[in-house]
Amino acid sequence: MAGFGLPNFGQITEAFKKAQQIQQDAQKLQAELDEMEIEGTNQDGNVSIWLSGNQKPLRVEIDQSILSNNQEKIEKAILEALENAYDISTNTMKSRMEDLTGGLKLNLPGMNVDE
Repeated sequence: MAGFGLPNFGQITEAFKKAQQIQQDAQKLQAELDEMEIEGTNQDGNVSIWLSGNQKPLRVEIDQSILSNNQEKIEKAILEALENAYDISTNTMKSRMEDLTGGLKLNLPGMNVDE
């Protein structure tokens, strides 16, 4: 009954098994990312911000020396550290997802590696 353009049943079964494995691995990766603590710092190194691998804010550390600056400089230092932590966390997530999918381009929202 072959010849109607339908994939062979073995291919369908194999694809289903692969999808199940990716789903299990994705759940494991999610837990791993939740446990990560990724540090980002500002350029001067006097503000540190930690995020999980899923960008959940974990903690902030501000060196006493920066507190003598004006509000604008303090805010800029905090934002710089946050952006650094976010970039590292996002790149880590993307890299781990690429490892998980074997480089498949799944076009998941927010995961466009070309951005």
